[in-house]
Amino acid sequence: MAESSIKKLASTLLDEQVCSALCSLGEVRPVETLRTCEEYLRQHDKLAHPYRAAVLRAMERVLNSRASELDKDTASTIILLASSEMTKTKDLVWDWQQAASGVLVAVGRQFISKVMEELLRRLHPGTLPHCAVLHTLASLSVANAFGVVPFLPSVLSSLLPVLGMAKQDTVRVAFCSALQRFSEGALEYLANLDRAPDPTVRKDAFAADIFSAYDVLFHQWLQSREAKLRLAVVEALGPMSHLLPSERLEEQLPKLLPGILALYKKHSETFYLSKSLGQILEAAVSVGSRTLETQLDALLAALHSQVGGSAHLSMGSCWTRGAESKLGWTAQPCGAEDWVFPKGHSGNFLAMWRCSCPAQQWHVQVTY
Repeated sequence: MAESSIKKLASTLLDEQVCSALCSLGEVRPVETLRTCEEYLRQHDKLAHPYRAAVLRAMERVLNSRASELDKDTASTIILLASSEMTKTKDLVWDWQQAASGVLVAVGRQFISKVMEELLRRLHPGTLPHCAVLHTLASLSVANAFGVVPFLPSVLSSLLPVLGMAKQDTVRVAFCSALQRFSEGALEYLANLDRAPDPTVRKDAFAADIFSAYDVLFHQWLQSREAKLRLAVVEALGPMSHLLPSERLEEQLPKLLPGILALYKKHSETFYLSKSLGQILEAAVSVGSRTLETQLDALLAALHSQVGGSAHLSMGSCWTRGAESKLGWTAQPCGAEDWVFPKGHSGNFLAMWRCSCPAQQWHVQVTY
């Protein structure tokens, strides 16, 4: 084994030992351990980032199990440390920045207002946000949707004006991920208003901002030659479609659906395409869209070719069949009197469709 590899292995083992020891101490005396870690990092500003990341990961593990024992002053101190560590360099140093982000997310499960206030302080007018800040906002939307969603109008009002300034694909992907998670968090919030801190929140609170973001993602970024960015856009468009104003969604469907279908020819892995398409179809059905009637032939042709005659169910084909079932559900509202499955596909499609449609809507003609 080369000397550099041995050093790397030894360093990794040392990091793990330090992390394990700190976590053990944190189980017994969490607040004191966290304060000691914070003080150590603050006093050793020249410590190399791999070691800083190791200490931060230990702090995250302690916080994941003992954050409820923190007092407000300790929480504020840790939040300021993690925010500083995460944004200390503009360059991408992912292990370090992700470790600091993890600390903020862990604290945010208990002290979401303080964490969000600090992250909002990192959003400067007319300046692109640090990618790690976007990543943290996205992660918090998953970890604590009820806590983050009330802050979304402020977050979106800061991010949308600089969306067009994002030129690098890595920054655009970070924006897409954040918008996807924001939308998913908002949908979770709206679906559980009986448990939400503010039950008066409605879709209208986000609809206009989400449409502004949709306009950039769909009309500009989806045209990128970079496959990773295109898929990130598609992943975001699925949940975003549920938050668009109803009239805007209906207006966009004649362009949105063909735009998604066209990507099947460019990507061999279709899981995210089919998942997003299924979400868009759900959104269209939920608003009583009449546009789907004019899109059925193109949708069916694309989806049938994706499913094929194979009995093997990959994740992509499962989502494609899910999208097929959504179309089956819309057959009656769109006025189709017969639903025709192509030769060789009837068994698979009929089973999927029956799972998604009420029995009284089984109006199927099978051809052989």
